[in-house]
Amino acid sequence: MPQDNASYDDAETGDAAGWHATVLTLYPDMFPGPLGTSLAGRAMVKGLWSLDAVQIRDFAEGKHRNVDDTPAGGGAGMVLRPDVLARAIDHTTLEGDTRPRILLSPRGKPLTQKKVRQLKDAGGAVLLCGRFEGVDQRVIDGRDLEEISIGDYILSGGELGAMVLLDAVVRLLPGVMGKEASGEDESFESGLLEYPHYTRPSVWEDRPIPDILSSGHHGNIAKWRHQQAVALTGERRPDLYEAWAKTRKKP
Repeated sequence: MPQDNASYDDAETGDAAGWHATVLTLYPDMFPGPLGTSLAGRAMVKGLWSLDAVQIRDFAEGKHRNVDDTPAGGGAGMVLRPDVLARAIDHTTLEGDTRPRILLSPRGKPLTQKKVRQLKDAGGAVLLCGRFEGVDQRVIDGRDLEEISIGDYILSGGELGAMVLLDAVVRLLPGVMGKEASGEDESFESGLLEYPHYTRPSVWEDRPIPDILSSGHHGNIAKWRHQQAVALTGERRPDLYEAWAKTRKKP
C-alpha cells in the first residue's frame, strides 16, 4: 500500500543489517535530516544502522484519506485515528518483529541515558510521531506503544523528538564513535554531569587552563574531574545529585 516511504539503508552496499529504525510520520521528507550528517550519517553509510520513514497517510482510506478526527467528548484540536495508525504499525512490524514501539509524546516517561542504552541493545525501534492534539488512546493500548518524552515542553509534532532519540542511540552503537571511552565519560553515564573541558591555547583572554590539567598526573586529574562533575551536578541538577548521592551511601 505505501508508495512514498523513504528508505535510508547503506548507500554503498545496500546492507540493511544492524540497528534498524522505522519512523511513522506525516512528514517523511523530514528524515533523515540531520541524521544523515556527521556521526549518524557516516554510520548509516557504513551500514551500522538504517532508517525507514513511513508515510502514515498512505494507510488512510476514503476519498479524502483522513488521518484524524474531532475529539470524542468535544474539545479543541484533532486526534489521530486508531484504525489508520494500526494499519501503519501492522504493515511495518511483521510477525516476529520484537523492536520496541515508541510514541513520542509530551506525557511520556522522560528519555534518559539509561533508556537510550536499553534501546541501543534492542536491535532497533519503531517510532510513531504524534501530531495535532494527540493519538487515540486505543491504539496506544492495542499496539502496546511506550510513550516517551524528550522534555517538559510542547513541539509541533514528534518528528524532532524522534531525531533526538535516534541520534542519542546511534552514537552508542559499536563502531560509531572512534573511542568507546569517549561515551563513558559523558554527562549522565555516571549519574553526574560532565566535568569542564579545556584545550589550546593554554591562556585565553587572561584565563589559563587549570594547572592540574597540565601536571601529567593522571590520578590527580581524574580526581579533579570527578570533583568538578560532582560540584556542577549539585549546582545545576540537584535532582541528579540527590539520586547519585543515594547510590554512594553505604548500607
